[in-house]
Amino acid sequence: MRGIVALLSDFGLQDVYVGVMKATIAQINPQIVVIDLTHDIPPQNIAAGRFCLLNAYPYLPSETVCVAVVDPGVGSDRRGVAVQVGDRYFVVPDNGLLSGILQQEEAIAAVQLDNAQYWRTESPSSTFHGRDIFAPAGAHLANGVPLEAVGTAIDPRSLVRLALPPVEYVGEEIRGCVQYIDRFGNLMSNIPASAVAGKSWSVKWQGGNIASGFTYSDRPVGELIALVGSHGWVEVAVNGGNACDLLGWDYGFPLSVIG
Repeated sequence: MRGIVALLSDFGLQDVYVGVMKATIAQINPQIVVIDLTHDIPPQNIAAGRFCLLNAYPYLPSETVCVAVVDPGVGSDRRGVAVQVGDRYFVVPDNGLLSGILQQEEAIAAVQLDNAQYWRTESPSSTFHGRDIFAPAGAHLANGVPLEAVGTAIDPRSLVRLALPPVEYVGEEIRGCVQYIDRFGNLMSNIPASAVAGKSWSVKWQGGNIASGFTYSDRPVGELIALVGSHGWVEVAVNGGNACDLLGWDYGFPLSVIG
């Protein structure tokens, strides 16, 4: 029996939304273990949700059901889906949240969440599918209901992919972009650690070059540094500061690695 539900959302903790989702899960089975991955995704920022799911995925226990809700299209004709990837399950709006994971691993099966038997109510709110569709569907999956029971099978290849500029290798230059900004203002690129392994390298942008190091403290306080973060991607940071504020970069900002 799958008995773990991991939650990710942009709901924050000021309102009752997260607590109500957990209460909905507990009504189905109070013994389900609930893991809060984060509820501080910037509002409606699907790209940030994509990155956080991608980096949390390897640490989820086998058979975990992850309910992720970053859903600016709630109530529209976007699909609600449940997807099996490896031995984990994801219950999400079909808006690109899973695209990072699906770039690395092929989905085994997917369904559209159209079986109201596994919703909280047959008349769900048009603005809170997290409570009325995603959380209960996830809880039923965690409770042992088969994936094929909660909805109609769909082709996993039809799942929405978020448009993110691909990494390009041009001679000695590796071109990428910012794919995530954390609460410290560190700028995570989509250039993987493997691209710089064993090299002497720096990050190039129109303002100059940012030398690489291994830890934030390899540069004096207040200075920029490029390094591979714990997530396994090239990032740009400021020792003791905020690289996003200093540089003004946003999601999708282009950068290159040279060396």
